[in-house]
Amino acid sequence: MATRILAVDDSPVILRLVSQTLLQVGFEVFTARDGLEALSVVDEVQPNLIILDVLMPHMNGYETCRRLRSKPNTARLPIMMLTGQDTLKEKVQGFEAGADEYITKPFHPAELMARVSALVRRATQPPAQAAPTLRGKTIAVFSLRGGVGVSTVAANLAVGLSQLWQQPAVLVDMVRAAGQGAFMLNLAARSTWADLAQVALRDLDSEAVERVLLSHASQTRVLVAPRNLEQARQISPELVARVLELLAARYPYVVLDMPHDFADTTLAGLDAADEILALIAPDAASVMGVEFMQATFQGLGYAADKIRLALNCTFDCDQRTRLAIENALGRPAELVIPYAGNAVVAAINAGVPLVVDKPESEIGAALEDLAFNLSREDQRGQQPAAPSLAWRRVAGRAHL
Repeated sequence: MATRILAVDDSPVILRLVSQTLLQVGFEVFTARDGLEALSVVDEVQPNLIILDVLMPHMNGYETCRRLRSKPNTARLPIMMLTGQDTLKEKVQGFEAGADEYITKPFHPAELMARVSALVRRATQPPAQAAPTLRGKTIAVFSLRGGVGVSTVAANLAVGLSQLWQQPAVLVDMVRAAGQGAFMLNLAARSTWADLAQVALRDLDSEAVERVLLSHASQTRVLVAPRNLEQARQISPELVARVLELLAARYPYVVLDMPHDFADTTLAGLDAADEILALIAPDAASVMGVEFMQATFQGLGYAADKIRLALNCTFDCDQRTRLAIENALGRPAELVIPYAGNAVVAAINAGVPLVVDKPESEIGAALEDLAFNLSREDQRGQQPAAPSLAWRRVAGRAHL
């Protein structure tokens, strides 16, 4: 049976262009002139994907998308937004409404075909099955101070691990309010931690967790933060501990994007971590935060070798700055992430991690090397039977 596409746009020209483009590659295409018509025909058409214009009469694309997401039979249906402006604001509005992808008008037919095909393939592919021989390694990326790149490092670390070892790693957004895990990877938050909170703890198993994970093209899976504070309040430390236990039993790597606090759910994540990557920026406030963090970790009874310190140069910093920070903390920064200028901001806005888009740049290489350095010892110690491109790049830089 052919894949069914419902295209929604008030422009006859756009509808004709979309239809002719997709009919050429074997899709079955249905059309609607506005959001109200789309909502009235969607149950009859039963599309595999909807292409939805933003600016339409009667009901705009954002509201149409929200209503589709509120219906059980279309809640998980792939939706691509057509937008006239390629701006961050439009992208955020689309994702907040529940869109999976967006494309800017005017578009090239080849780009439309490629994006639609990729979205359909992503939606229909079976969940990645991981069978690690050892319990997975859980890595928490943490800082008490915001703005030091925790989410950026966590996202690149998870994707970097997936690309290195050609096995799915899991990125877990532990930030209960305004988490950015899905946004960092250009994914729509169709399911979140809040879905797991509806399951009785005694009934929570790996399959239940698997159903709420989002899939990224790198094989990385993502557990997304709740959409609002009301849902966030439903997340208990007991739920966090149980979910992380199930993920570590199923996946070789679990990367935690941690909030900047010591809340009870944060402590549950830190307790579950095999290793904590503590980020520090080259400024006095960040140093003070790390000093407090180290004292707290000592009080919690964490072993010294559980914590790895990484200096993230959020602005240009030299060797003298690094030495001053290390002297103040009484310990070395084992890992250094170089200053990358606007490249990090551009990657965040695009939702494309640097280890994917610019793996051979200085910052991309540093993040890829970071993933290797934080990998399990059993994997770091030997060359894979079929080395990935990422592994070959790391090996070339390290002369392995």
